[in-house]
Amino acid sequence: MLELRNVSKRFAGVTAVDHVSFQARAGEVTGYLGPNGSGKSTTMKMITGLIEMSSGEILFDGQPIHRDLIAYKQRMGYVPEEPHLYPHLSGLEYLVMVGQLRNLPEKATAQRIDGLLRLLSLHGDRHVPISSYSKGMRQKVLLTAALLHNPDLILLDEPFSGLDVSTGLVLRSLIQELAARGKVVLFSSHELETVERVCSHVVILHHGKVVADDSIAALRTLMSLPTLEDIFSQLAVEQDTAAVSRQIADLILA
Repeated sequence: MLELRNVSKRFAGVTAVDHVSFQARAGEVTGYLGPNGSGKSTTMKMITGLIEMSSGEILFDGQPIHRDLIAYKQRMGYVPEEPHLYPHLSGLEYLVMVGQLRNLPEKATAQRIDGLLRLLSLHGDRHVPISSYSKGMRQKVLLTAALLHNPDLILLDEPFSGLDVSTGLVLRSLIQELAARGKVVLFSSHELETVERVCSHVVILHHGKVVADDSIAALRTLMSLPTLEDIFSQLAVEQDTAAVSRQIADLILA
């Protein structure tokens, strides 16, 4: 289980994440939602250990992650929001490098890489430089790299960005399959329809604070709203979206 206890992050006096607490359990997909600027990606980077907390505690399987950060990262797979890759390497070269950095067995890792590249329709482009890859292809490389070492904790920050419909459907099913096989999956996305289909539990963030932490079914009942989009709009969207859209149309059509 992944657990955050009163986690906060301040940048130059500005609080980006404000005493956030929640749990993501093995066997279920936890959705982490919020408008732009709500602190989602900052939270993700603290969970990965890329940036330090200002206060609070993050635990995995009951142990603070900073007690042994290297051992923790060996159990974690992370797909970041932005695909930062080495453009001069081919997709295959990049994944081989990831395997080597993680000290994975060479032969078994080569077989796993080959299988994943085939299943994700990247095998034919495995020797092509990443600089020539589309955004969706780069996203597939990131996903493969994140899963290569069979992690116990999987962190997905906007993982569907740039993916074609077919691969998106595969990834949606894969996220559920990994959770069903006992992985802890934390999934952040703006695609509320996908979150509603994939996640059993959601945490909604607004201005750096948790405003909801429950199953989607319980939130629907509690708020008497039919969809996650309605719930999200009620809790985390301050604008009257219909009014704003009418005003934009009025300006364009004037």
